[in-house]
Amino acid sequence: MKKTEISTDRAPQAIGPYSQAVIIGTTLFASGQIPIDPTSGVIESTDVTAQTEQVLKNIAAILESVKLDFSDVVKTTVYLTDLADFAAVNDVYAKCFPKPYPARSCVQVAALPKGAKVEIEIVAALKK
Repeated sequence: MKKTEISTDRAPQAIGPYSQAVIIGTTLFASGQIPIDPTSGVIESTDVTAQTEQVLKNIAAILESVKLDFSDVVKTTVYLTDLADFAAVNDVYAKCFPKPYPARSCVQVAALPKGAKVEIEIVAALKK
């Protein structure tokens, strides 16, 4: 199967040897997004709510670049540096994803790139 790279300037550019997202068959796999503002290239806030909002804006930009939206997401993985932030992240997350919600995993990690407090990766189904 052919692997197609997806890239948009409305989301942060990859900071390593990876793609923002790739499409294989009818599935989009997006790399984990941290709260980098694509215009400034930096994390603008230390607040986990604001960081989660930026992460979800970045994900929306990737989805929109291939004419998808949050309703097309089937799986997410949420990485937090502090599980005490779970409720705050969940509040922002719930505003973006419609029912039926995607399957999800959430784990606490020791650290994230650039000192981020949250990172989210997604898998989405392409529209037929």
